[in-house]
Amino acid sequence: MNQPTSNNYRKIETEEPEINLKQLFEQYAFYWKWFIVSIVLCLIASFVYLRYSQPIYNVNSKILLQDEKQQGGELVALSELSSLTGMGSGSAFVTDQIDVIKSRRILRKVVEINRLNVTYASKGNVKSTELLEAESPVRLTWVDNNNPKLDSSSYSFTFTHVEGGSASWKDDDEGTRQYTLGQKISTSLGQALLSPNVSNKAYGTYQIHYEPIDKTVDDLLKDISVLPNKDKQSFIVNFSMSHTHKAKAEMILNSLIEQYNTDITADKMQLTRATSNFINSRLELISKDLATADSKVADYKDRNNLVDMGSEAQLYMQNATENERKLIEYQTQLRLADMMRSTAEESKRALLPSNMGLADPSIEATIKNYNALVLEREDLLKSATSDNPVVQNITRNVDELNKSLELSLQNYRKVLQSNVNALQTQKNKFEGKLGQLPNQERGFKDISRQQQIVEQLYLFLLQKREETEIKASATPANLKIIDAAYGSDIPVAPKKSIVLLGALIVGFLVPFGILYLRFLLDNKIQSRKDIEAVLAAPILGEMPTSEDPVVRDNDRSSLAEAFRILRTNISFMLGAKKDSAVIFVTSTTSGEGKSFVSTNLARILSMSGKKVLLIGADIRSPKVLDYLGLSHLQHTNVGITQYLINPDMDIDNIILKTPEGYRFDIIYSGYIAPNPAELLMNGHFDDVIKYGKEHYDYVIVDTAPVSLVTDTLLIAHNADLTVYVSRANYLDKRLLNVPKELYEEGKLKNMAVVVNDVDFAKGYGYGYGYGYGYGDMGNKSLRERIKGKIKKLLQRK
Repeated sequence: MNQPTSNNYRKIETEEPEINLKQLFEQYAFYWKWFIVSIVLCLIASFVYLRYSQPIYNVNSKILLQDEKQQGGELVALSELSSLTGMGSGSAFVTDQIDVIKSRRILRKVVEINRLNVTYASKGNVKSTELLEAESPVRLTWVDNNNPKLDSSSYSFTFTHVEGGSASWKDDDEGTRQYTLGQKISTSLGQALLSPNVSNKAYGTYQIHYEPIDKTVDDLLKDISVLPNKDKQSFIVNFSMSHTHKAKAEMILNSLIEQYNTDITADKMQLTRATSNFINSRLELISKDLATADSKVADYKDRNNLVDMGSEAQLYMQNATENERKLIEYQTQLRLADMMRSTAEESKRALLPSNMGLADPSIEATIKNYNALVLEREDLLKSATSDNPVVQNITRNVDELNKSLELSLQNYRKVLQSNVNALQTQKNKFEGKLGQLPNQERGFKDISRQQQIVEQLYLFLLQKREETEIKASATPANLKIIDAAYGSDIPVAPKKSIVLLGALIVGFLVPFGILYLRFLLDNKIQSRKDIEAVLAAPILGEMPTSEDPVVRDNDRSSLAEAFRILRTNISFMLGAKKDSAVIFVTSTTSGEGKSFVSTNLARILSMSGKKVLLIGADIRSPKVLDYLGLSHLQHTNVGITQYLINPDMDIDNIILKTPEGYRFDIIYSGYIAPNPAELLMNGHFDDVIKYGKEHYDYVIVDTAPVSLVTDTLLIAHNADLTVYVSRANYLDKRLLNVPKELYEEGKLKNMAVVVNDVDFAKGYGYGYGYGYGYGDMGNKSLRERIKGKIKKLLQRK
């Protein structure tokens, strides 16, 4: 038979392997029990998890922020215009307020007011259930709340209270101690005590845990989610929190909203209090000036006995009245400007009174912007130092606004003074014309005018104080609660359907992954496909895994059928031109089943009526007689080794004629010689082959492994067909280079491959497991199968 060319080999080598889905399915389906056990265990674990895991509830709340800058007038129009250009300030305002809401300062107030740093849990047999402090039968308090250890260390203990008054306190430091409610007890953080809850006198075991407030604040920062609405111009803020105790999560969110509202209200009240304090201090001074002016008027009238001047001066006085009114008005504005200027000079970086009645709107606007910056600076100083770049920037802006305000007041005063001077000039003209009036009346007018100025300023301040008080009592809401904190009774985790589905998936993937890694890391050949991917030699057949290594008479097992197929394929390989054929059986390494294939091939050929001679040519490790159960004959007969040493003996004398139970003759290897290679090279082995061809239809030669010794290659020229045995799940794929090289270089004549020990039940091979395949094993008990596998393992060893 012609040897394959290198081109043919390269063609086979470059073909992309086809994926046989059916074979892959059968490989994994063989381990179906693994999948069933894994899925059942995962489902049991999922049911246990669902039974004892803590359900997690999601609580949500929603508020609407109130921004004073967006509440009317030109600011609304500007806001709408900026929203059209994509530069709206609403998003920035909401983002700033969210940072305030989630600030540690606000969250610390929530923790302190609700005592969230102390947690209570009712201990069960498997899991513990968290309780609110109001639900717990006891309340933990510390004797010394100023102990520095409380700010840096945690403490946990178990409190057991049984009916009858007996109680115990157990921690990691002191162990179990007897305890009486209300009694002080020493701990690692100082003295503590448990106060009974009158409304809840439940008995049982409770776990109580204390942690520093800062640590609790850190946990809340992770658990609470505060997000703006999707609409960038929206002032709605969404709160959410996931927790195992729904009522506790609702309490935390509601308290957070309340503390934020309180904080904003306190900031707004600072300006109102500053204005009120300024007005009250000025009223004290003005009231003294008014009393002095009233006293002067009374004294003047008493000294001069003044009465009504009569109607003769009324007409002229009407012309001077309007001038006097304007003069008083400007003088009042001048006094207000002076007071505001002195206040601005004295109170650096402090709030200034607003809406004092100054006629210049630019000054009022400057005061408003100044106060806004002062409030913003004070708010930043709550969480940052004066060295913070943002604080320093705001401080510079405050100082610049203060200087600008002083300059504006100075310019405004100059304008007022100019108006006063002009009116005073006009007044002097009127006084010159009033020279005819009695001197007493003119003196009274001077005193009365001063009285009117002080009185008008006093009434103005009283009015402003009332307006301030009304504004303080009618402060508009800082926010509107759209939805108070609410959580559904249906937990968001764990989801039963998802957990069960995950258990099914994991139960399937775990054995699948193990098998996949096992198949991936397996470097042994498993079927003829592994050989065909490397070697272009023909495949004569696949020998299935079998518990009985010998083919019996009238055997219908899968092994017997496989050897019958092998017999047929050998006939095709040899053709009909030879009267007798020499078949060499070899392998890469020992243990691949050379002797197994040789003996059974001889038996199956002899069953067809052919004369068969089986030669054990592996004179280094003979196994032929062992496989046939005839090892006792090697002590009474000579073998091929003796003939190679002494070729003068008759070949017929070394042949075991049809030993009991077999229909073929045997030449066993003989004793193990120290120089087997030299013996095979002396040429006398060719005489044995020649004798076999003359007297037998088939000569089957069991040779040595080709990768270990050169024995087989020394006598390979005698073969008509070389059966190369490769054992599945035994031979390393990397060793396939050995038969590949031998086949390509033609060192073994007419080479063909037999794949031995293929486990068809695992999805390898082409299917002796169907029909003939494993019908002989299906009726065997589990004990017999296990016994057979143990026997097979021992044979391999």
